[in-house]
Amino acid sequence: MRAEQNELVTRIGPGTACGTLLRHYWQPVALRDEFDAALDPAMALRPVKAVRLLGQDLVLFRDQGGQFGLLDRDCPHRGADLSFGRHEGDGLRCPFHGWKFDTQGRCLETPGEPDAPVGRRLCERITQRSYPVQERGGVLFAWLGDPGSRAPLLPAFDCFSAPASHSFAFKGLWNCNWLQAVEVGIDPVHPSFLHRFFEDEALGMHYGKQFRAASAGTVDGEAWPMSRVMRECFQPDIRFEAKDWGIQLTTLRRISDTLTHVRVTQSLFPQGFVIPLSETMTITQFHVPVDDTHTYWYSLFTSFDKPMDKETMRQPRLAAVTLPDYLPTAGRHNRWGFDAQDQQSRTYLGMGDADINVHDQWAVESMGAIANRSREHLGSTDKVIIANRRALLQAIEAVRSGAGAPGMANPEIAAQLPPVDTVDGIAPAHAWDTFWRDAAAAKRANAPWTANPAESRP
Repeated sequence: MRAEQNELVTRIGPGTACGTLLRHYWQPVALRDEFDAALDPAMALRPVKAVRLLGQDLVLFRDQGGQFGLLDRDCPHRGADLSFGRHEGDGLRCPFHGWKFDTQGRCLETPGEPDAPVGRRLCERITQRSYPVQERGGVLFAWLGDPGSRAPLLPAFDCFSAPASHSFAFKGLWNCNWLQAVEVGIDPVHPSFLHRFFEDEALGMHYGKQFRAASAGTVDGEAWPMSRVMRECFQPDIRFEAKDWGIQLTTLRRISDTLTHVRVTQSLFPQGFVIPLSETMTITQFHVPVDDTHTYWYSLFTSFDKPMDKETMRQPRLAAVTLPDYLPTAGRHNRWGFDAQDQQSRTYLGMGDADINVHDQWAVESMGAIANRSREHLGSTDKVIIANRRALLQAIEAVRSGAGAPGMANPEIAAQLPPVDTVDGIAPAHAWDTFWRDAAAAKRANAPWTANPAESRP
């Protein structure tokens, strides 16, 4: 990639070409859990958060009716920081001169101004820029499109349709640009190396752990954990197909003359992907730019079987971050927890197997805050990375020319996108395509909430 192209696809602030593209898509702005007083006691008194998204400083708050508001952070009066505002139930009041705004950005009061008509007219004509917010799958999504622009529906993907009982969401911060975070997630080869474990965990002890569950199907009657597949079958056959939502990836790993491991995942253009966690659980992950050099990942877990055990999911993940902002405890400052002995005897990377997010974190942060793609030497296994970059450059040019953004940004397409399927299974080598489609269909058919998806949608 040329240096000027790398600059184009990594800069996302207001007015940039890539930033303009990303503002055509709904963006995660916070977890619903961030307003849970059990996790952040400060929220019991004052449900207000300063947030930064796509290089913009914003304030997110919940009013007494449970409505969320997302406003520009600088008060329209004199520019003071509204994240320090007084939360008064029906709105947020700037402590500088007392101007008060509701969740829609309407000015409710300008108490220092005279009560005469001139003062009332001032209040009536002042509006703080506000942004639509909606909750799906335990995540608050924001729309930062141009004023008056039409926001598309969020598609009927499983992470947006499953009931709260079968959903769990978490997040964390990486100190890097958004695109290198996306690219690690859609890279089908890296799990065989970056996430290689030298020993497999006992099956049944894997709940909520990526690459620990057994793949669907067996080898000579024996269940293989995904960790074994990744370790032993490290030269995959990678195939991909353009879809309305992005790219469908199929990765085939030969086990024997008669058996093939098939892993189907989905890339949700421009920032997301869906991967299997187990036979009955998926992860949908979005990589959201805070600014050019910081990115939050949001993981939405969806269960197609039993209700989610949220505490079992949450507690080990909380051990890897500090609240209230979900900042990672590992990083460049402590060499991401690298241990040479662990690298020799336990994991390929040497950063433990308790939390594989730190593996990905090391990979993307060690590239630098913004990876220099002009120095890369890509191989044949990088075909999906190349295809995604090409799609990104094309989408940026389409928006520049007024043609509109693709996929989930297109209201007509977004409203009709179907749920997307994933699979991780050991299939007959001659019939892997039939196997994965049947397995995905069975998973969906057996889910207790898919019979009436419209009713189960939160």
